Amino acid sequence: MPFTIQQFFEVFERYNQAIFPLQFVLVLAASAIVMLVVTQKRFADEIISGMLAFLWLWAGIVYHLVFFAPVNSGAYIFGAFFIAQGVFLFHQGIIKKRLKFQLKPDFYGVLGMAFITYAVVLYPIIGALSGHIFPLSPTFGAPCPTTIFTFGLLMWTDEKLARPLLVIPLLWAFVGSLATFSFGIAEDFGLLLTALSGTFFILRRELFIPRRGFSPKKKEIFL
Repeated sequence: MPFTIQQFFEVFERYNQAIFPLQFVLVLAASAIVMLVVTQKRFADEIISGMLAFLWLWAGIVYHLVFFAPVNSGAYIFGAFFIAQGVFLFHQGIIKKRLKFQLKPDFYGVLGMAFITYAVVLYPIIGALSGHIFPLSPTFGAPCPTTIFTFGLLMWTDEKLARPLLVIPLLWAFVGSLATFSFGIAEDFGLLLTALSGTFFILRRELFIPRRGFSPKKKEIFL
């Protein structure tokens, strides 16, 4: 790695101290996204897409470019990809209105909820048990928990996804896992597993989706 474990956690320290208490706002935003999926309010899909796009732009601009780049020049590339993902989420969900979210009582609904619970609830708990105490800890809004959360939400979509929506999070899962395995960051061990399983099941599900998503008049096919 082009940086030490001490430098890695110092980035989180500077980041968390600088943005405090916005960590709690980002968690509330995640909770609001889940509530919007459940309640299905008017314009919920567009609002969810916009909020998810914001999370990726936040991780790209604030975390990567502002705080991580001074330690690792590769963060400029990572930040660019995160920004691209944010822009693409905005384009697909708000401009094109191609992102439709629905929590169903099926395998995909349960797995998506498991991913989201891991990203928002279990992730900081595992980190604390591993000795990563705030502010020396990744918090929600940082790249890895945001990626896990995103895969959870994508499990709740009911139309075929444009491939970049999966490719960029999957690529980050591989890149982020390098630090995970090098430094033994326990809370991030679920990152690659989430990305691989999420991508697999999303692509598998899409084999059975007609042109514009699940039709309520047709029989749904689950695992």
